Amino acid sequence: MNSASEALVAGLLVVGALFVLLGSIGLARLPDFLTRLHGPTKATTLGVGALLLASAIFFSAHESHGISLHELAILVFLFITAPVTAHLLAKAALHRQPGAEGSGQGEAAGQERSTPGEDDRPS
Repeated sequence: MNSASEALVAGLLVVGALFVLLGSIGLARLPDFLTRLHGPTKATTLGVGALLLASAIFFSAHESHGISLHELAILVFLFITAPVTAHLLAKAALHRQPGAEGSGQGEAAGQERSTPGEDDRPS
């Protein structure tokens, strides 16, 4: 293994570890479910992707069998399934929110939804 591939593997490991750390901090610190969902699905997917790519390069350079396909298969599976899972979790969370019928624009802005006939009452 030459020094260029060692530097590439080391760089990918550091970048991957930083992304995983940022995703974990986002999971712990963000206020509600939908924003907490954003940190792990975006940052951690990139972090684990960089770590798997570093592993593929490392084991491909050490073994004489060519490219390590095990890590690349995991990487492809991760990049396909993580966004789909995050989308389904977000849709389920939006479906379970109280007052989810309608556009939901008023609830998101902190405005209360008026009940039918409430505006028709005399003051």
